[in-house]
Amino acid sequence: MSDNWLTSYVERGPRSRELFEQAKRNTAGGVGHDLRFARPFPRYIDHAAGSRMWDTDGNEYIDYGMGNAACLLGHSPPEVLDAVREVIGRGLHFGLDHPVQVEWAGLIQRLIPSAERVRFVNSGTEGTMLALRVARAFTRRTKVLRFEGHFSGWHDYVGRGAMPPYDRPTSAGIPPATLDTIVVIPAGLDQVEETLRGDPDIAAVMLEPSGASWGRVPLTPEFNRELRRLTADHGVLLIYDEVITGFRYSPGGYQGLVGITPDMSVLGKIMAGGLPGGALVGRADIMSLFDFTGDPRHDRHGRIQHLGTFNANPLSAAAGIATLKQAATGRPQARADRMAALLRDGMEEILEREHVAGYAYGDSSGFHVYLEAHPGSGATDRAAVRTTDATRLKGIPGNVITAFQKNLQIRGVDVLSFMAGVTSAAHSEEDIGETLDAFQDTIRTMASNKIIARCGRWSGGIPAAD
Repeated sequence: MSDNWLTSYVERGPRSRELFEQAKRNTAGGVGHDLRFARPFPRYIDHAAGSRMWDTDGNEYIDYGMGNAACLLGHSPPEVLDAVREVIGRGLHFGLDHPVQVEWAGLIQRLIPSAERVRFVNSGTEGTMLALRVARAFTRRTKVLRFEGHFSGWHDYVGRGAMPPYDRPTSAGIPPATLDTIVVIPAGLDQVEETLRGDPDIAAVMLEPSGASWGRVPLTPEFNRELRRLTADHGVLLIYDEVITGFRYSPGGYQGLVGITPDMSVLGKIMAGGLPGGALVGRADIMSLFDFTGDPRHDRHGRIQHLGTFNANPLSAAAGIATLKQAATGRPQARADRMAALLRDGMEEILEREHVAGYAYGDSSGFHVYLEAHPGSGATDRAAVRTTDATRLKGIPGNVITAFQKNLQIRGVDVLSFMAGVTSAAHSEEDIGETLDAFQDTIRTMASNKIIARCGRWSGGIPAAD
């Protein structure tokens, strides 16, 4: 395999390489988030604006990571920066509630159908952890049912199911007793019904409603509607992880777009306008478990304890309000959706033209690229990728992912994770055109280096799970 692209990557990043050497001496694991790790070194970002970001070596990128999908309006939107400047002079952190927090909760309540009550947290992971505590308390059951490939944070109670092999823990250090509370099955309605009928200790089904890894393995509205019926029939709570889809798929998130209301939802990313923040929202009767009654016994033993020094901090609240006021109009989503559709269609045309067994797919403002035509895959034409199997769609070899990412990066394009990304309201048709040029060059380079293979022709998309 030629390593010219890798040589180019190294040559473009002397300052990033230097910073990584320092980080390996003072930062555990060398990075602050596992997805930021890269060989031979990750890039270090200096600043970002609109659809672009610049690293410490001065390299410019069209960004499809958008702050891990937090920046619906693009990087550094003026209205959000102005809102933060307005509150920052009053104090960075009070440790007490404040008026901006109440306004923020009210705005979320008006937009998200399931948000009869709002409880702020600091991240999506905190939100799913809290959701499961509430579900266990409300139902007096123990287990959560999850689907293969769905990601809902890094805490122990979602410590199985996110990555293959799905029956194994996602990390060292998770107690077996905790893993026993996690039931993982394929995303099939027959399996759901059989599991709920056979295990009366299931407290909740928690899923990404768009599909595993926000649609890398897609789900349909029809699947979600039937899942809503099944969980209600069995007295099991339905929890939507809308950390990425919330406010992105519509002002009301995925649930607002398709008209399905879960019992609880976990929000994050966009809701805090690019700053840390998240929320658990849900039905009033469920969320009443947070209420103080004045009865000492109840308040000690009968309610949900939840703390968090920085919950709804003033800066995040201000940024969140400014962002959600824009999101409420639906205009940012419409712009981002249109750019993503142009990008997906263009990628599909390139893959067809280059005779590569793979496809680009997704919905709303997201895109995913799946390349089956790697050595040993057995793919002979594009029809080979017509599958909904989570293991296959999340099983792209690491060398393919690395080559894809780095070839795009040396051509000035960055993606969110693996081979996927999101658009924002700041992306333009010019950005899409430049990205498609980089994508075509990347596919040709990967094929010429035999990282992927050219094969037959086929037109069509992936059928979603039903």
